[in-house]
Formats: sequence, C-alpha cells, structure tokens
Amino acid sequence: MAYNIADLQYLMARLRDPEAGCPWDLKQTSMTVIPHTLEEVYELVDAIERSDTPQIRQELGDVLFQVIFYSQLAAEQDHFDFSDVVNDIVAKLLRRHPHVFPEGTLQSRRSTTAPDDEAIKARWEEIKQSERKQKSQHSVLDDVPEALPALTRATKLQKRAAQTGFDWVELASVVTALREELDELEEAIAIGEQAAIADEMGDVLFSAVNLSRHLGLDAEATTRAACRKFERRFRFVEQRCIETGVTGGGGAADPQLDLFWTEAKAAGL
Repeated sequence: MAYNIADLQYLMARLRDPEAGCPWDLKQTSMTVIPHTLEEVYELVDAIERSDTPQIRQELGDVLFQVIFYSQLAAEQDHFDFSDVVNDIVAKLLRRHPHVFPEGTLQSRRSTTAPDDEAIKARWEEIKQSERKQKSQHSVLDDVPEALPALTRATKLQKRAAQTGFDWVELASVVTALREELDELEEAIAIGEQAAIADEMGDVLFSAVNLSRHLGLDAEATTRAACRKFERRFRFVEQRCIETGVTGGGGAADPQLDLFWTEAKAAGL
C-alpha cells in the first residue's frame, strides 16, 4: 500500500488530537517548531550536496511534514489549511510564469515560441514589483527576511539593490572594495577598539559575499564547501598526530601540525 498526501494530513490531525494525540506534538506551536524546520531544511541541503539520492527522498519527506505541521496548527486556529497553502502557491506560480501559462490558468495553451531569457527576467521582476506594491512595501528590501542565514541575506539584499542600479559594474571594482574593507579592518585592529573591529569585520564579510555574487557563486554554498574541506584536512591532521604521537601542543603555529596540513593539501583533501 502506498500512502498519499491525504494520509499524511490525517496522520498529522491524529497526532494533534486533543484526547488521543501525541503529547509532544500537542505541546508544539508554530514558534517551537521553527528550530526543527531549519534543521530539516539543512539536512535536505546536505543530502543534495552529497548527491545522496535515498537520503534526499527521506529529507524531502521530513520537510513536507513541516509544511503539514504548520498547516494543521493554522487550521486549528481557523487561519488557513493545507489546501489554502497549495492554492496560493499554484496561483502565484501561474501569475509569475505568463510565458508558460499565458492565460493564467493550468489549462492555458502552450506557447509555440521559445521564451527569451532576458524578457522573462524583466517580466518576473515587474510582477514581483507589482506584488510588493500590493503589500504596501516601499523598498525593494522590505520583504528580505531577517531570519535568513547571514550570507544568504547579504546576497539577497545585494541582488535587490542591484535591481535599482546600485551595484558595481566591473569585477575589479568589487575586488578593490574588498581590499579597502580589509585595510579599514587592519586600521581598527591597530587602534584596538572592539566595536570598530566588529563593524569592519562585518564590512569585510559583506564585501566578500558581494565578490562571490559577482563571480556567480553562492556564498552560502561555497562557505559550506570550505567548511567541509577544512574538516577533511583537520581530521587528516588529527589522524597523523595519533600515528606519530605528536600532541600539537604548540598551537596552530606548531611546525609539525603545519607539515601535516601541507600533507593533507598535497593529498587533495
């Protein structure tokens, strides 16, 4: 027997049954579920980046369950239910893809001409601008969530600002701006004022994200890749320390640890 979305909705309703439901699920609110949602999304991203197809399937289910959970909580308060969520996303995607659904319905006739990428992008932005006006948003930055991971939010803010023409044109200018921020950080470090150091460090990171964006890279993804690379190399160093009896007590500047790190790099880790 294969279960379907209706079965998942029924299961969720049973979990939240006031008389016979699960005690843990009954205690939850939209706010308390947030950490679990973030964890599930990151686990999905990790599985995708590792190309672990079976795990991707599992994690997609976990993420879907989060959507069902929030919808059940909202339905209990007579705000909306899962069908409303589905309706809204279908309506929005129809509205944002007039090149695919010219009549704005699922039954729209198929276009006989290949859409132009630039025209599609321009139309997409027009539609989103119109949606922002309907929401009484006065800035292109208004709906960039503050809860986004910092690197992702920085990228999104920069992209939004770029839509208005507020952006570097030449890649060299972006690199120069990053160097200038590094110089300002060094000056703050020399002065020794912690608040200024933190402020300038933030500018360096923000500028690094900007450079990543101009290079066509995802700052969040490249940083995660850098973390995985560091982890591989450091684990190699730890193993070499065990094999050779080196304690590494000299800190990061210990020449033996540096030698092991060089070995890790040479090994392609």
